[in-house]
Amino acid sequence: MGADLASAEPNSAGHASRTPTRAAVILPWEREERPEASRAAEARLAEAVGLAAAIGLVIVHSAILPLRRARPATLFGGGQVDLIGHAIAGQSVSVIIIDGKLSPVQQRNLERAWGVKVIDRTGLILDIFGERAATSEGTLQVELAHLDYQRSRLVRSWTHLERQRGGFGFLGGPGETQIEADRRLIGERIARLRRELEQVRRTRGLHRRARGRVPFPVVALVGYTNAGKSTLFNAMTGASVHAKDQLFATLDPTMRGLRLSSGRRVILSDTVGFISDLPTELVAAFRATLEEVAEADVILHVRDVAHPDSQAQRADVIAVLDGMARDGALDTDWPARTIEVLNKADLLGGADAVPLREAQIAVSAITGEGLGALRTAIDTRITAGMETADYALPPADGARLAWLYEHGEVLARADTDDSIRLTVRLLPADRARFERPA
Repeated sequence: MGADLASAEPNSAGHASRTPTRAAVILPWEREERPEASRAAEARLAEAVGLAAAIGLVIVHSAILPLRRARPATLFGGGQVDLIGHAIAGQSVSVIIIDGKLSPVQQRNLERAWGVKVIDRTGLILDIFGERAATSEGTLQVELAHLDYQRSRLVRSWTHLERQRGGFGFLGGPGETQIEADRRLIGERIARLRRELEQVRRTRGLHRRARGRVPFPVVALVGYTNAGKSTLFNAMTGASVHAKDQLFATLDPTMRGLRLSSGRRVILSDTVGFISDLPTELVAAFRATLEEVAEADVILHVRDVAHPDSQAQRADVIAVLDGMARDGALDTDWPARTIEVLNKADLLGGADAVPLREAQIAVSAITGEGLGALRTAIDTRITAGMETADYALPPADGARLAWLYEHGEVLARADTDDSIRLTVRLLPADRARFERPA
């Protein structure tokens, strides 16, 4: 799925092997449309180069091209198109990545002008997601996003498909053109994928309800891609989730149990990384993945505090979460249950060297510094959302007594011959479950 950005040739043993694809990355920069708080052009270009390198492309040329106005036919002006053509001449470039959105017509015209494959930011991210998705859910989500994207490419740009197809077989009736048949087949496949993903969402809902029967608070890691979420996840849980200094190393949610310093058990969830200008096709397709964030009792917003663009990355993540809240997929009070985890503090001289505001913790997932303070902060945040209740149990009701000790914090206990009186702090859901009539 995604753009076919790798080539293969026989090796000495006669087997096909992947040959690194040489690529160029071009950032169209519309200065007048960028607010002052936007990331610098150099940082945006570096991110685009990192995205391309994440799938093994060899970047032989990169450039920022200022745009006074976008040209409908080619995006760039004629002189800039020629400039890029001269820059890649003789460098065996197979693909040019435009770090922006291209219309189908612009993509086709640029491919004709340069004689190489051209993809935009959406196509590149789709290719990365297609390569990284490891579970059946992730694969379904990527395929859906890819087909949504490809369906838009069927408008006016695929002129080679505007031919008549005969009225036989399963591809359509008399007089149906190839482009109509392809659009219809893509539509049918999209409908089928959406049904399958709805089943995935129902299954995930069943899993959440199963956790609810033996409930533990859920702590979700969110953050910009490559902020170190998976490394932090591994450091806190002792798991071995794939963690690499690479954009979009994690695409499928992973959950593990974690015991905090108070002895309370929680479920820690690692999720897909966020990125600026995430294609709308992927925002919709990965909704099921982000559902874990909506269910979380505590959200850990993991940031790469050493990154020069850390503040802009923070703004991108908050914008996505705010969008989820506006759509009703996330409670509007999500900031109140969020802790900002300023990761990679070791690159700045340690946690003590990182200036902190309220609800921020500086850590290093690599060295382990600050992880104890983070566990305590999670404990504190969970406790803040708990309710205090008084109960009197018969001395023989050992099962309910044990349940309260397992799921709550017993603040006071008084035993008499007739009853055991307890003052217990519980999560609202646990209190409702305990007080529900048998």
